[in-house]
Amino acid sequence: MCCNRFSLPLQHNFQTYQNYIVGIYIMVLNYIWIAFFVVAFVIALFRLVVMGDLEVFPAMMDSTFSSSKTAFEISLGLTGVLALWLGIMKIGERGGVVNVLARLLSPLFVKLFPSIPKGHPATGSIFMNIAANMLGLDNAATPLGLKAMEQMQELNTKKDTASDAMIMFLVMNTSGLTIIPVSIMVYRAQMGAAQPTDIFIPILLATFFSTLAGIVVTSLYQRINLLNRTILLFLGGACALVAAIIWGFGQLDGETMGKVSTTAANILLMTIIVAFILAGMRKKVNVYDAFVEGAKDGFTTAVRIIPYLVAILVGIGVFRASGAMDMLIGGIRYGVAATGMDTQFVEALPTALMKPLSGSGARGMMVDAMTTYGADSFVGRLACVFQGSTDTTFYILAVYFGSVGIRYTRHAVACGLLADLAGIIAAIAICYMFFG
Repeated sequence: MCCNRFSLPLQHNFQTYQNYIVGIYIMVLNYIWIAFFVVAFVIALFRLVVMGDLEVFPAMMDSTFSSSKTAFEISLGLTGVLALWLGIMKIGERGGVVNVLARLLSPLFVKLFPSIPKGHPATGSIFMNIAANMLGLDNAATPLGLKAMEQMQELNTKKDTASDAMIMFLVMNTSGLTIIPVSIMVYRAQMGAAQPTDIFIPILLATFFSTLAGIVVTSLYQRINLLNRTILLFLGGACALVAAIIWGFGQLDGETMGKVSTTAANILLMTIIVAFILAGMRKKVNVYDAFVEGAKDGFTTAVRIIPYLVAILVGIGVFRASGAMDMLIGGIRYGVAATGMDTQFVEALPTALMKPLSGSGARGMMVDAMTTYGADSFVGRLACVFQGSTDTTFYILAVYFGSVGIRYTRHAVACGLLADLAGIIAAIAICYMFFG
């Protein structure tokens, strides 16, 4: 994370709580990873002793080698595309795109954070953090978010208890509103998707519903007037636009919808690239140098994720080879079928269930779904939309609350998880519409 913009007090807070936060995150991943192997071993042993299955343990060992090889190949294959997009993002960041987006959102956010005095520095940090997150600029968003938390803590009368403003801010972060799902498109390209961008509009729609649900639920908890003219204009206008998009695509047959969706996504993405370059030119940024600087981050990121991807894919591979994944999916499918619902979406659910707990774990589940069922299968696409429709709720809450010493989170977890649930339901419905 970029720390050169931190004030001295924020540097002290972040360094004080960093080990604590990392410890929690590693503990969660540790238990998840252990469970993959222990549960797989117990089930495999049962299959060997009771059912006489002599192939299960060789299959598990084969999966460790094939999964680790797949993880390494995927990570290296990400380098070029990841470098491209992080380079483009750096141009946008230098060109002031984050500032423009923050100014556009400011009238709405002022109403959603009524406890923050007008003109307080926290307001600017909140705007900039949300705008950076929407553009997928994590390196810029994290320090801005930590700065916002420190500034809101100055206004907080109960230093160990989350304020209303803090909770609204974090729910908007955990709902995962993202305009450009760069990493997911990169993974789809590496996994051989015919059109890596075909999930662009479905993710945009699903993450909108997740964020909308988070804002509405948190506003109800905090008794914020949702009938305020500014809120109605912003949220009502956004809902009308989304409804028009869904209605328009609903008039098309499946094949035409796919073509229109992919074409529209590619036009939007190309427009964003050109807009970022023009914004950089307007700010007299050396766009080539900015691109190269961002691209260097793409290379280091691709290399850095190798051990994490190897670890999670090997764990999932063993879990699947033992038959444990089939048992888990089969149990969920049986329950869903009992309600009379279609069960096609069930195979992608592990990604959705893992996402609030662990970003790397959910990424591994997404890659596993594309590897097992195909990047262009319904399951593979739905897993990608799950990955993009929400964020790692518990990790975000731990990082931001931990940075300012908050112990009592009040309704933050409930609102964050309800936003996640809305995103999951929306992702399923939208994928049936676009890919079903």
